[in-house]
Amino acid sequence: MTIKIIRRGFIFLVGSIFPLLGWAAPLGQFTGHQDIGAVKHKGDTIYDPASQQYRMSGSGKNMWVGEDELHYAYTQLTGDFILRAHVAFEGTGVDPHRKIGWNLRTSLDTGSPNVHATVHGDGLTSLQFRASAGGDTQEYPMAIKAPDVIQLERRGDTYIMSAAKMGQPFQVTSVSNIKLGEKIYAGLSLCAHNPDAVETAVFSNVRIILPAAKDFRPYKDYIGSNLEIMDMKTKNRRIVYRSSDSIQAPNWTQDGKTLIYNSKGLLFNFDIKSGKSTVLESGFANNNNNDHVLSWSGKLIGISHHVAEENNHSTIYTLPITGSKKPTRITAKGAGHSYLHGFSPDDKSLIFTGERKGQYDIYSIDIKTGKETQLTDTPTLDDGSEFSPDGKYIYFNSNRTGLMQLWRMHADGSNQQQLTFDNHNNWFPHVSPDGKKIVFLSYMDDIDPGDHPFYRHVYLREMPAEGGDPEIIAYVYGGQGSINVPSWSPDGSQIAFVSNTRL
Repeated sequence: MTIKIIRRGFIFLVGSIFPLLGWAAPLGQFTGHQDIGAVKHKGDTIYDPASQQYRMSGSGKNMWVGEDELHYAYTQLTGDFILRAHVAFEGTGVDPHRKIGWNLRTSLDTGSPNVHATVHGDGLTSLQFRASAGGDTQEYPMAIKAPDVIQLERRGDTYIMSAAKMGQPFQVTSVSNIKLGEKIYAGLSLCAHNPDAVETAVFSNVRIILPAAKDFRPYKDYIGSNLEIMDMKTKNRRIVYRSSDSIQAPNWTQDGKTLIYNSKGLLFNFDIKSGKSTVLESGFANNNNNDHVLSWSGKLIGISHHVAEENNHSTIYTLPITGSKKPTRITAKGAGHSYLHGFSPDDKSLIFTGERKGQYDIYSIDIKTGKETQLTDTPTLDDGSEFSPDGKYIYFNSNRTGLMQLWRMHADGSNQQQLTFDNHNNWFPHVSPDGKKIVFLSYMDDIDPGDHPFYRHVYLREMPAEGGDPEIIAYVYGGQGSINVPSWSPDGSQIAFVSNTRL
């Protein structure tokens, strides 16, 4: 089995796909909220289902020494998990040490053992913890001041806090050997640090993530999926669909009403307004991977279907966007693996990653004649090709210089130019409809540069189309299948992608 088959994989699991019924609850992802300790003013938590944001108010004299006073929105969790949120105080506040963040507790008692990933009103950021009931609180301060994004991860008895200014990489600290118990309270908290004051804060992009098991088998074991839409101006994200199966690679139809994704070897239409999914008819092509793209006219969809009787080779077909029982074959029998990535803007040719001559390079193929043209030629992996809207450039990723980095070349394969030079592994550049920006997926440098695995901490990043300094636009638990295909809305105001969690 080649590396390409391993990294592309199919989805054979059968499971239920369901809309966000659980998110219709008054508190979204949380089961309750209450004041903890003898606060003088009652707090509250309000959930807005339209924006999926939480607004919390609370009083309390402090969260320190042997007792806490705060307002708390919580659920109960077992095992390992990841909590993430964008956090922001409202107003200037009364006390510089008002606190917001993630709070883990053994109980709802004021002196409960806890771990608290917190940011103060004056910008102080620290991992605070009380190891025993009623005991002293300790903390590990962080160098970062006033971060916008707070993440708290549990791995056994180790707790890892990550904090970032929006757009920048996480800074990290941790504490070990804090025994809170197996089933604990986990949630958002606010303390005014002044018994007579009431402070407010807004929490957005709130995610409670149950990660894959440590011993999960890639391409055999899968966890659930969130289909997300992000506003590119505000960076607010909404989960519009959840599945207990692996769903992957959403792309947007030209009318802006539907997202097309793959799951269990099939393609699905997700109607954004109704929140319902239906199968997109693809006939015999029922072993499709996540390399599906729409033509620029919006009339066709190209797919990569693995043909069982041809050594399971990934083979490119096209069919009408409305579906067909008889897709049209594009790449020839015996050609080798062909992984589709884009149409040319005139819809006359396709570009793809092809296994030819013992290596994977980028090729174009004339849809009418089937003639292939090799565009790159390196012994390493060239992948993720996509045309600019004007047809002048092809963007792609290549690990020819070490880590996987983004590149650009002219449409005929000439003038190949590296665009990113950092310590991330960067995949799948997607050009905005106006041709000015690219969005892409970034892994850390602890993976094989030729692989883009499932279930990792990854960033979605954005940069100018001609190159420049990338900026993080989303902090995601995902990877393979998150954003493999063009995922911009037609007007460029939103993108769609997949994140993962056990459901």
